[in-house]
Amino acid sequence: MMANICIVICTFLIMEPITWTIHKYVMHGFLWSLHKDHHDHSNEGPFEKNDAFFGIFAIPAILMFYYGAMNGYNYLFFIALGVTLYGMAYFFVHDIFIHQRIKVLRNTKNPYLLAIRRAHKQHHKHIQKHHGECFGFLFVPIKYFKKYF
Repeated sequence: MMANICIVICTFLIMEPITWTIHKYVMHGFLWSLHKDHHDHSNEGPFEKNDAFFGIFAIPAILMFYYGAMNGYNYLFFIALGVTLYGMAYFFVHDIFIHQRIKVLRNTKNPYLLAIRRAHKQHHKHIQKHHGECFGFLFVPIKYFKKYF
């Protein structure tokens, strides 16, 4: 039981550098065509091409859930759980809090949330594929926290 909890927590934490790498080299790389509308807001309607990444990133987790459950709820199941929990956190923080797809926490005074929002604004300052910054999600450079602490 404790080993499974450790797998979930470690997977959740390891998703941050994985997300940074994917965001910088895949989303701002060869799949820029899907991510571009997230930066230049060229989409019309409530969805962006960028939203396809939720499905793309869910596929490995779904497969790990399936194979992990079919093999006695082994480590794959708990890795998938960590990935899924990270994906949920990403959705709530990125899409709901930062981009306000649902209008909540608009006037927060929480220094951590404000630093994340500020770092993400710096990321979106660059509307082109190259020369971006702040590709992370939950752990952003310390300079963004200094203003709020």
